[in-house]
Amino acid sequence: MTRFDRFVEGIDTPVLVVTASHGDVRAGCLVGFSSQVSIDPPRLLVCLSTLNNTYDVARQAELLGVHLLGSGQHDLAERFGAETGDTVDKFAGLPVRDDRDGVVLLDGVPRRLVGRVLDRIPLGDHVGFVLEPLDVEILDDAVPLGLRDAMDIEPGHPRSS
Repeated sequence: MTRFDRFVEGIDTPVLVVTASHGDVRAGCLVGFSSQVSIDPPRLLVCLSTLNNTYDVARQAELLGVHLLGSGQHDLAERFGAETGDTVDKFAGLPVRDDRDGVVLLDGVPRRLVGRVLDRIPLGDHVGFVLEPLDVEILDDAVPLGLRDAMDIEPGHPRSS
C-alpha cells in the first residue's frame, strides 16, 4: 500500500450511479469519485473511468443523470459496478424512466439530479464531467451508501494499472 493509498483510505465519499444516453443507446455505471466544485453557480464533478462503456456514451451526451444510493442499496451498486454494459442491459427489470430530455432516471433512489455537461476534463484514467444542475429531486433522507461499503464490488472492467 502506497502512502497515497493510506492517505485516502479513510475518506468515505458517497457512491453514485451515473446514467447517460445518446440516440437509442443508454448506459450507467457506479461512480466513486465525485464532488461539488462550485457554490455559485452550483457545479458537480463526476468522474468516469475511460475503460467504462458508460464513458463512451457520456462523452457524446449533453445531459447526465446522477443518482445517490442509500446505504441499503448495495445490490444496485453491484449491478452498476460489477456488470459491464458491453454485454448486459443493466436497466433490465429496474424501475426506470426517461425524463423529458431523454435522460434515464432510476426510481427508488434517495436523490437524483439531471445535469448539463459543461466540460470534460481528462484526469488520468478517469474523465471529469462538470455538470450544471438542471433538476434536483430529494426523494428520501436515507444515509448514503459510501465508497467503503462498495469496495467489495469487482469492477465490470479491469482496473487500469
